[in-house]
Amino acid sequence: MILVRDIFQLKFGKAREALELMKEGKAILKKADYNVDRMLTDLTGPYYTLVMESTYDSLTAYDKSMASESMSEEWKKIYQKFVLLVESGRREIFTVVK
Repeated sequence: MILVRDIFQLKFGKAREALELMKEGKAILKKADYNVDRMLTDLTGPYYTLVMESTYDSLTAYDKSMASESMSEEWKKIYQKFVLLVESGRREIFTVVK
C-alpha cells in the first residue's frame, strides 16, 4: 500500500477559501477513483499549509486514478480556481509499513 500526500503552501489569508474548494472537489475526485482520505491544515510550521492524503494499493492504482481525475471538466474548473490561491506545492509518496 502507498500513501500520497499532496502538500500546498497557500497564499496568505486564503486557507478558508482553498479548503472550501477542495471540499467541493473531493466529491468530484471520488467519482474518478481519486479518493482523498483526509485533509489536514497546519497547527505549527509554515502558515497556510493544506495537505491532502490518499492511499492506494499500488503505484499502478495511483497512476490509474491520476489519469481519470485529470479528464474531468468539473475538476478542471475547481482546480483553476484553486491554483490561484496556491504559492507552491509538492507531492510525497510513501510505502505504508505495518
